[in-house]
Amino acid sequence: MEKYVVSALKYRPTTWDSVVGQKSITDTLQSAIKNNHLAKAFLFCGPRGVGKTTTARILAKAVNSDQNTDANEDFAFNIFELDAASNNSVDNIRDLIDQVRIPPQTGNYKVYIVDEVHMLSTNAFNAFLKTLEEPPEHAIFILATTERHKIIPTILSRCQVFEFNRIQIGDMVAHLKQIATQEGVTIGEDALHIIAQKADGGLRDALSMFDQIVSFSGNEISYDDVINNLNILDYDYYFKLTDSMLDNNISQCLLTFNDILNKGFDGHHFINGLAGHFRNLLVCLNTETLELLEVGEGIAARYKEQASKIDFTFLSSALELCHECDNKYRLSRSQRLLVETTLMQLASLTAADKKKRLE
Repeated sequence: MEKYVVSALKYRPTTWDSVVGQKSITDTLQSAIKNNHLAKAFLFCGPRGVGKTTTARILAKAVNSDQNTDANEDFAFNIFELDAASNNSVDNIRDLIDQVRIPPQTGNYKVYIVDEVHMLSTNAFNAFLKTLEEPPEHAIFILATTERHKIIPTILSRCQVFEFNRIQIGDMVAHLKQIATQEGVTIGEDALHIIAQKADGGLRDALSMFDQIVSFSGNEISYDDVINNLNILDYDYYFKLTDSMLDNNISQCLLTFNDILNKGFDGHHFINGLAGHFRNLLVCLNTETLELLEVGEGIAARYKEQASKIDFTFLSSALELCHECDNKYRLSRSQRLLVETTLMQLASLTAADKKKRLE
């Protein structure tokens, strides 16, 4: 049996061009190498799964590559990785410092990647300071962290800091689509958008979800497969509810919400999703803000159609009611009633206007 490799490892970028969503950072680093303006210490900050360690490894290899180097050489003996989450003591840092003194046998630099650097103890940070301030000519340090605010100022001041962004939904969808093609998986763009949104900017999380759904559904993945596997409330509920609100159909709103609760969804999760739905309708009211609608083409068409029936006043009031419900939800003793009351208010927003038109 062929050994299974998860997509996050199988398709981990190994070149600058294959890094997803961090072009400004990769361009800056390539320029620094080309112009021989490399710092001796870097700090890569950002959320999990956005490419910090991957970029560090590519940089570590690139600083040793030149025109006279074998293209297949990976300089593995010049790259040292330390996971500070499990190696955060003074002794661990002293061992690393002892290694730093020894020059490389091949290549120009020895590169030290310290992941989750914020986990180092205060004493470990202090032991690291002197080496970081005056590193040997052959040493480069790349520190990576998800929590920059925990890094002591004396360390920050000695590093060139790069802030990694959350991966944009469009970039993530394009990457997932490419992987699906290579794996022979058929999946629609709307389904890929759902995965990208659920991942919340972390490409590694998106790839883990993709693997999970492939394991569940095989190589033919439908939109329903994705929302069921990831336990996501379908857009259909929000479109249906909004139509009921525009018709001032309070009973149907309450029945739809009851159906949502019976499927195991939380009322707080629902009200935030409804606010997100109104927000998407709001950006559809103006062609200039349409680019802010980050959904697949099929869902986007439905948003545009429903937005044509709604005006700004309704959406503004609806968002205010959802925000109010969100603020009160955790402290409410009757959370279901709170959401139901909000739905009644939402379904009554256009009632007064209709009454005026009839008089």
